[in-house]
Amino acid sequence: MSDSIRDRVLLEALPEIARTGISQATLEKAAEKAKIGKRELQDSFPQGPVSLVEAFSHWADRRMADDLATQGKLRMRERITAVVRARLETLGPHKEAVRHVTAFLAQPQHAALAAQLMMRSVDAMWRACGDRSSDFSYYTKRATLAAVYGATFAYWLSDASEGHAATWAFLDQRIDNVMSFEKFKVTVKETIAKLPDPRELFNALRGRSG
Repeated sequence: MSDSIRDRVLLEALPEIARTGISQATLEKAAEKAKIGKRELQDSFPQGPVSLVEAFSHWADRRMADDLATQGKLRMRERITAVVRARLETLGPHKEAVRHVTAFLAQPQHAALAAQLMMRSVDAMWRACGDRSSDFSYYTKRATLAAVYGATFAYWLSDASEGHAATWAFLDQRIDNVMSFEKFKVTVKETIAKLPDPRELFNALRGRSG
């Protein structure tokens, strides 16, 4: 399957999705405009509308990573903020289409797809930020970013402020909350490390009672 073919069809489909939603008819109309034949369409979108939604998400992930790569050296907190903002700004010109895609993914039969696309996106975000972890932190980082991105995305979807200023303020607050929690976890770990080993304490008490 070719990303170039999927991208051509997708870019023709987005205005149609904004008007009529996601359907096989929308996909076929977009392919006709992009001058993509039926065989190529079937090969590139084997699951029809589901494949179209996947293509939209993957396209946004690539655009997000490309955008972050142009932003130069940033601290990790700045990179995380920038990568979430970059993905939402990629979606910005297609906000009405995004609403239709969100409604599509909210259907019970698409719950697994929605979760899969979210996890792929937050993984792409962390990798764009330079994270290459493979230990337990791999999962905690992605779960945390999924919560931040999900909340910010929902806020953005209904935000009518100039330049989405309210969304960026909301995002900053969510990042602040996460950073505060991470500092709290470090403090707790340091405090626990200074406490006596409970096994030694138990053995000492048992010795005294003997």
